Amino acid sequence: MQIVDLSAASWRKSSYSNQDGGACIEVSDDFTAVVPVRDSKNPHGPLITFAADAWTSFVTAVKRGELGA
Repeated sequence: MQIVDLSAASWRKSSYSNQDGGACIEVSDDFTAVVPVRDSKNPHGPLITFAADAWTSFVTAVKRGELGA
């Protein structure tokens, strides 16, 4: 397991997040091997970190509409 220091990470809201303030996630693009993801409503709460290639596969599937509700 790789330990990543996220204390200086910059975050951006996902373009797929809800615009009215609900269901928002933020991701950080500051790392090459991993992609941290957190709830924008709870920025100091828990987060999940994906391997970069797994995150790319997930985003591709979302853009293609391959994931059901």
